[in-house]
Amino acid sequence: MGDRGLRHLTQAVMMVAAMAAAAIGPAAADELKGTLKKVKESRTIVIGYRESSLPFSYLNKAGQPTGYSIDLCGEIVNDVADALGIPVTTKYKPVTSATRIQALLDNEIDLECGSTTGNTERRKQVAFSPVFFVSGTKLLVKRDSPIASYRDLRDKTVVVTAGTTNEAALRAIADKQKIPIKIVTGKDHSDSFAMVGSGSADAFATDDVLLYGLIATSKTERDYKVVGEYLSYDPYGLMFRKDDPDFAALVQRTFARLAESRDLVMIYTRWFEMKLPTGERLNLPMSPQLVEFFGALGVPD
Repeated sequence: MGDRGLRHLTQAVMMVAAMAAAAIGPAAADELKGTLKKVKESRTIVIGYRESSLPFSYLNKAGQPTGYSIDLCGEIVNDVADALGIPVTTKYKPVTSATRIQALLDNEIDLECGSTTGNTERRKQVAFSPVFFVSGTKLLVKRDSPIASYRDLRDKTVVVTAGTTNEAALRAIADKQKIPIKIVTGKDHSDSFAMVGSGSADAFATDDVLLYGLIATSKTERDYKVVGEYLSYDPYGLMFRKDDPDFAALVQRTFARLAESRDLVMIYTRWFEMKLPTGERLNLPMSPQLVEFFGALGVPD
């Protein structure tokens, strides 16, 4: 079967699943379970957001959460309110790479809207939405740094953000190539970025799109550059509690709705190809991998 045939088959299967989920959706409060039951009882949904993961989830000049992931989560919240037939208040709680999973497991948040890689290890604890971005680990260094690749990291200090997958990717390549690297951690992306600026780290390893975002918002953006090969493959998903089939079906329906209307593409364009509300412009067209993911969700050819 060709790629086009496989895509259409995937779309058909997903549409049937979404229709079936809608048909058996909970009709009464006493039938609700999981996140929908929690939201129905409290009339509130708690969004976990990141403070410095531009353009996915960050604070605007007014100190309010904004970004690509926040917009997608807003669509899910609207569909939750429609499904329950009640107004739903959105509350926001800041999380970091290190705290986001535990915050979800402890019911402190209901939906994590950031820049989280939906890998196999994490899926043992939590669930993820369909992929909405594809990134990979690269290196941020000062403009005048001689570092151009992971091969240049011998005896260098590299910072990674606590709780991210980037540390494992960096350690794997260092072990494989037998390159001695001193790895230190920052509490969040801003902290890690600052360590390169202060000279306490020679490089910062994280997802390339986040590095471009940090550079774009820096007052000294000309002082930095992103270098090297991809050290990992990182598909992003919105994170929610595992073993919650009703909520998982609703999230799937939201993405299918956004795909079929092409709103998914419009939301991407707003955050990656146009000037951001805070004034930056990333000029980052959709990758071929993401085009394929969105096509499988139902974005028309």
